[in-house]
Amino acid sequence: MSRIIIITTSLRAKSNSDILAEQLLAGAKDAGHDAELISLKGKEIRFCIGCLACQKTQRCIQKDDAIAIADKVLHADTLVFVTPIYYYEMSGQMKTLLDRLNPLYSADYRFRSVYMLSTAAEDEDFVPEKAVSGLQGWVDCFEKAELTGSLFCGGLTAGGEAAKAEAHLKAAYEFGRALR
Repeated sequence: MSRIIIITTSLRAKSNSDILAEQLLAGAKDAGHDAELISLKGKEIRFCIGCLACQKTQRCIQKDDAIAIADKVLHADTLVFVTPIYYYEMSGQMKTLLDRLNPLYSADYRFRSVYMLSTAAEDEDFVPEKAVSGLQGWVDCFEKAELTGSLFCGGLTAGGEAAKAEAHLKAAYEFGRALR
């Protein structure tokens, strides 16, 4: 089975994204995958400074938690990014991490499938479109990878609300089971 890295990018305590990421993780493990959940809570991830030294060394010159995360991403078969939708986009933490994964561009990365799970207070179909498009832009830079799927769980406002949203819990679990 696949080595799956699930990165949850919400910094909110009892976040709906984290609750659904745990369900996704359970589904992936039940499907037989080697899956790991990484939370950006408590992580120090600085902004990319655009020096491009990483394109020669495959390592960032900045010393923070992005380096260890990039190493796990490099060796994963499948990536899942989990984000709350803020102003119809991915979280700032997720965008910062994507920028800091730039050393992987010129590396022999293993991942081929990339997925997104997103949450928001709004529940309309269009809500995650810009976040998915942003992730697609990142994936487009990796010729061997593809954005394979996304799941949107809307209508979740208060922290922890997802714990009682049976339909979303089930959808996240099944999304995890279906990862490849």
